[in-house]
Amino acid sequence: MNEIAHNLAQVHHKISAAALRCGRACEEVTLLAVSKTKPASAIEEAVAAGQRAFGENYVQEGVDKIRYFAEKGAQPLEWHFIGPLQSNKSRLVAENFDWCHTVDRLRIATRLSEQRPAGLSPLNVLIQINISDEHSKSGIALSELDQLASEVAALPGLVLRGLMAIPAPEPDYERQFAVCSQMAAAFEALKNRYSTVDTLSLGMTDDMDAAIAAGSTMVRIGTAIFGARDYSAR
Repeated sequence: MNEIAHNLAQVHHKISAAALRCGRACEEVTLLAVSKTKPASAIEEAVAAGQRAFGENYVQEGVDKIRYFAEKGAQPLEWHFIGPLQSNKSRLVAENFDWCHTVDRLRIATRLSEQRPAGLSPLNVLIQINISDEHSKSGIALSELDQLASEVAALPGLVLRGLMAIPAPEPDYERQFAVCSQMAAAFEALKNRYSTVDTLSLGMTDDMDAAIAAGSTMVRIGTAIFGARDYSAR
């Protein structure tokens, strides 16, 4: 077993243990492997170990990897865009990715809908919530969610699947759980309004346990799978 396969097995074990502790089935939590800055060869190792869903933060890097695997004729993979999205890059996301986690304004949502090719199924989107009210983070306030959700749900090229958040680092589990629970409550309310909503993308390596206990359905894990990232080439 290579290192990435070993790491994936360890992460899956941690997800299962966290789910078991709060009375959930491990199948309720999807692992999104965050492959930003990592070469296609690392993704190939993860694919060989059974991983199918990958998250990319940088549009062009992600598109290059998507095209690489498409040209190889590899088995279908699921590609999630999880970084901040600028308007001038929206077409690349609309044309290449399966999911976008970072919708935080109507203008971006409208562009994604209009630019989604007719031959593809609608783009799965999550609305990003700035749950910790950080100026450095993208996302909307919870008070803005109802309005944006109704606007996004009406766009024909998109399917509203749920919410995403990147909480500020918290020093202890109880604080992590409190913040994650705010997201979970908003998610449950959204599920009651829209039949397509089924995904809460919440939790990374340091707060995964609290996120799963609160109700996350998708955790985003990178370094624990692929090792430390090298940003020097960017």
